[in-house]
Amino acid sequence: MTGLERIEIIDIIGRELQSRMTFTDVNAYLSGYDINTSQLEYGNSKYVYVKKLFTISKVSNDTIIKIAKELEINHKAISINVPKVVDISNLTFWKSGYFRLFISHLAEYKVKVSTLKQALEDYCITGFVAHEDIKPTKEWQEEIEKGLSSMEALIAVLTPKFNESKWTDQEIGVAMGRDILIIPLRNGLDPYGFIGKYQGFQISGKYPNEIAKGIFEILISNDKTRKTIFTILKTLFLNSNNTNDALKRIELIRTIKNLEEEYVNDIHNKITDNGILKSPDVLKASNLLFYNFDLNKIKNSDFDKTSNNIIDDLPF
Repeated sequence: MTGLERIEIIDIIGRELQSRMTFTDVNAYLSGYDINTSQLEYGNSKYVYVKKLFTISKVSNDTIIKIAKELEINHKAISINVPKVVDISNLTFWKSGYFRLFISHLAEYKVKVSTLKQALEDYCITGFVAHEDIKPTKEWQEEIEKGLSSMEALIAVLTPKFNESKWTDQEIGVAMGRDILIIPLRNGLDPYGFIGKYQGFQISGKYPNEIAKGIFEILISNDKTRKTIFTILKTLFLNSNNTNDALKRIELIRTIKNLEEEYVNDIHNKITDNGILKSPDVLKASNLLFYNFDLNKIKNSDFDKTSNNIIDDLPF
């Protein structure tokens, strides 16, 4: 990467983060790449803030490329390795707003896998099951490719003869090429070949809800998926349109170990924007979370106060 290319990519990263995240989210995201965000005040622009952080922290070219790939930035210096961008809004097989998990499996296990897919939704994870999610009128291979291009992680249900399927090995190959998390589920077959380095999760004899919980715990603890899961759970909770979903989501958030303070602060700052969240049960669960981070208790009356909205980077 030349000096000019480095400047251009950092510039694009700054604009991407400005359009997609709050200052708090930017800090949480960049901290995941070991960028020290405590050395600089926010200022008025997230775009300028990010560019200054990259300069002060002397972020390596490798880290810049990793961030650019994750943000799916297209630039001549990295475009050869950037996967095709898929418009997920047109993909009906993903549940909107949920973590996207591709489930690689043999056709004869589609019933059990479909049951697992349903159990995963309790953890805000939407699964792609080819034999269930692709409509007969759609081109089979094209839809699978869209699922592989838009997935955020992949689980491989390692049953006997799994490694004899050309399809499953290709699906794993795509995941490896995109450098996303692969979780081998051991059910009569141990991880092999290129996925032999991954620690398998034993699922033999386990019920779907147990397996779903185990998958969630792996996703929330892995560096490749942790921040994404955090953001998804936070967003789904804050935008809940009924108390049942809100309560499930805040209780799920409370089970997460080693929650980042910035993540909880953002929930605390925005919870009063949604009147659904002032339900007594939801508010009680939320305040239990806030108490652990020494944050002020949110009262029902706080939802009636008018919040001041600060518009970031508003041009004159």
